Order: sequence, then structure tokens, then C-alpha cells
Amino acid sequence: MLIKRLRNSLSCTHSNSRRRFLAIGAGAFVTAAGMTSRSVFAQSAIFTPERTLSFYNLHTGETLKTAYWVENEYIPESLSDINHLLRDFRNDEIKPINLGLLNLLHDITQRLGTSKPIQLISGYRSSSTNAKLHDRSSGVAKHSLHMDGMAADIRIPGHDLSELHKVAAAMQGGGVGYYPKSEFVHVDVGRVRYWTGA
Repeated sequence: MLIKRLRNSLSCTHSNSRRRFLAIGAGAFVTAAGMTSRSVFAQSAIFTPERTLSFYNLHTGETLKTAYWVENEYIPESLSDINHLLRDFRNDEIKPINLGLLNLLHDITQRLGTSKPIQLISGYRSSSTNAKLHDRSSGVAKHSLHMDGMAADIRIPGHDLSELHKVAAAMQGGGVGYYPKSEFVHVDVGRVRYWTGA
């Protein structure tokens, strides 16, 4: 099913009760998503009044554009939509995506100066899916950070893969893998490291 959703920015006239509700809900998602300890990515390295992400899932055809952080608050409904789009498409298993990863992806698009959707090759991977992929390829880690919702394999239309790789590496937000033959860049919010894959 094709999902197309454009969220409008939230106005400054929200009621206090609405604000409290969003703050409580966002707090729960922050805990569930395992916020990275690196404060630069917990807060986002690039300041904007709202953080928006746009995705195109290459496997399912689903698209999503959503403001997931507005007025210093994470928006639970938007986070839920992102978790759904980045699910394991092979078995529809969903896991909360790490908020540090979302902020890293946001900052990469800001540095690139693009509003084009991030083309998603792989987001969350269930343990069963990862085990199958690991058996087929030595390039898939036995305990990949994809299993923790902390990694994404991406490309962005209109930008060379080498440019995306260079910008992602410059962010120093975690691991960056460059896969020119497979045409994607792996980014994660684990320890800082760099490699080139097949």
C-alpha cells in the first residue's frame, strides 16, 4: 500500500494539554528508541526550528514526508510512521528507530541542501532476516546495528554516492560504509568507523 503523508508544521498556539501530551508521548519514544549517548546527535548537530525527514522505501514503494521534531518536542505519531516505513519489509516486523539515527539522517540532508526523499534500501532488520542475510554474505555482520534500529542503507537522488559518503563521514556520527557497486551508503550511530564494501 502506498503511503503518502505530508505533515504540516505545528503552530505555536497548541494548548498546554496538547503540549503535555506530546511531551509525555515523545518521552516514551525517546526511551523506546534508545537515544544515543552522543549529545551532538541527541540534539542534532544542525539547528532548525523543526526537523523533517522524507523517505522512499525502494522495496515497498511507500513514501513519507513528516516533521518528527517540532518546538523542542518529538512527535510520537510521526515517529510511529517512520518506524513503520523503516520496518523489516520481509516480515513486517517493526522496531523503534533510534532517534540519534533520525537526527543523523536529518543532518546529512541539511548538509547536502536537499529536500529529495532518502531512498531506503534497508532500515530495521529482524534477527531472523539478519541471520539469513549473514548466511548468504560475509558482508552482513552477525549482530548488525540494523537489528537495533541504529542503521540505515541509503542513497539520495541528485547526489553522487561519493558525495553522500563524504558528507556522512564528515558528520562523525557513527559508522559509515561505502558500497559503490551496490549503490548505497550505510550509516549508523554505533562507534565511529569507516569501510568500503563490495
